[in-house]
Amino acid sequence: MQMGPFLFSKFGGVELIHHFGFVDKLFTELPRVLSESTGSYCQSGCYNEALQLFDEMKSSGIVPDQVILATILSACGRTKNLSSGEAVHSYIMESNLSLDVHLQSALISMYCNCGSMDTAQRLYDEMSPKNLVASTAMVSGYAKLGKIEIARNIFEQMEDKDLVCWSAMISGYAESDQPNEALKLFNEMQLLGVKPDEITMLSVISACANLGALDQAKWVHIFVDNNGFYHVLSVRNALIDMYSKCGSLADARTIFDETDFKNVITWTSMITGFAMHGNGRSALALFDSMIAEGVKPNAVTFISLLYACSHAGLVEDGRKIFESMIQDYRIEPKHEHYGCMVDLLGRSRLLREALEFIESMPFAPNVVVWGSLLGACRTHGDIELGELVAKKLLEIDPDHDGAYVLLSNIYAKANRWGDVREVRKLMKNKGLSKETGFSWIEVNGIVHEFMMGDNSHPRSSEIYEKLYEAVKELENAGYAPDAAAVLVDLQEEEKREAVLLHSEKLALSLGLINSSRGSCIRIAKNMRVCEDCHTFMKFASKVFEREIVLRDRTRFHHFKDGVCSCRDFW
Repeated sequence: MQMGPFLFSKFGGVELIHHFGFVDKLFTELPRVLSESTGSYCQSGCYNEALQLFDEMKSSGIVPDQVILATILSACGRTKNLSSGEAVHSYIMESNLSLDVHLQSALISMYCNCGSMDTAQRLYDEMSPKNLVASTAMVSGYAKLGKIEIARNIFEQMEDKDLVCWSAMISGYAESDQPNEALKLFNEMQLLGVKPDEITMLSVISACANLGALDQAKWVHIFVDNNGFYHVLSVRNALIDMYSKCGSLADARTIFDETDFKNVITWTSMITGFAMHGNGRSALALFDSMIAEGVKPNAVTFISLLYACSHAGLVEDGRKIFESMIQDYRIEPKHEHYGCMVDLLGRSRLLREALEFIESMPFAPNVVVWGSLLGACRTHGDIELGELVAKKLLEIDPDHDGAYVLLSNIYAKANRWGDVREVRKLMKNKGLSKETGFSWIEVNGIVHEFMMGDNSHPRSSEIYEKLYEAVKELENAGYAPDAAAVLVDLQEEEKREAVLLHSEKLALSLGLINSSRGSCIRIAKNMRVCEDCHTFMKFASKVFEREIVLRDRTRFHHFKDGVCSCRDFW
């Protein structure tokens, strides 16, 4: 038997033989040593070293046992190295090794981690009885791919569920934009007496952040305090992000200030909070404090800073930050950084400069970069450039629904309804559809969702009565519905009626019914708020004496006394 160089270098060659005393004992003990070593590599995160050790074992004629094989499969899964995992699987089959339950679970877990769910499902179907490890891997694998219904079906069939399984399912809902389901499942877990760990809590906090419901956020914060998680830095960082996304910068800043040891994620989370609320100057000031404290920024920090400049119109500051990232911190800009710069220039009407910036990129722009410029063309009504940019975007992704929608909107703003029809015909032929807009509002701890012209709410008649009453009062104060915000070919009166039925106006009406003067109404929307709704909210905040906090796809708008925090720049 000949040992490979890697094996010798790792175990000390002659020293190893001397340690065992004689060669026979070496070969008796070596499998155990190798098993312990591969395990140690995996536990230390040295997965590639574990894979290399396995190759040396095979070339040296050493037959790995099931424990070593399971460990190597774990390394393949963690590194998402499907080809190596398949090679190990083939080795097992060719060697006629018996597949015990641990090795079966390891194979299923590896395929799930690598996203190869067809093979994982086949092996899982062959497994009888199904064990907890394999079932949890299947739940997690499907959830990560967004196949949440399949994941839930497997989850429900499991008789015994441990914390890892519950956490995997909650995480799946949180990452699949189903925050309500994540929170429901967490409550169910609590009722069954399963205690969460910090991994579970991070998913719950993430779900709460996506929901944007402040009452729920405060409940989660209390739970974190009462169950001993508040000292965990990752949880505190998540709470800062959660409060920022739920519209309460004050609460986010309180947690930030209470955190004695702040890592780069802590600082970046707070900078991002200021950015999404349009408070660019505060974001830049906090960055200066971060540098003064000796914390080195990372690539994500600069994305947040550029985002802050973009939503506050700080063009010169954005240029300096982009340059500093490269020159002072030696961080190579990625697509996301270029996209932020294009967005910054585009929002500031510097469309041609944005195009030149894209053309100067050292690598090919992606759909995000072109999409940023196309959105700016839509905002500023540049048809010629919009057509060019849409063409570039569709060359990269011919089925990009957002490109067709933005191009259609550009034509609609210019009343080029024939071109609008052509674009929508293309979408129909490709089987593409426009994303449905909806808004939601939390009232007394319950989240209510609305779509445009929605009649499904149990208090629908009361909501519409309040809406039309509000419209009359706002019109007396000077508000006039903007028919131009309706991007479909209708008569003027029909457009006026349509714009009044936008989902955020319905949510606001419910908020007005359930609030008093001087209170705050919080609304979230999955798309960019239109110009008319933005004007409507400004008037409503003054006439009804409410603070209105509206979160749209890209940022927060704080309406108070007839003024928006974005200064009409969004």
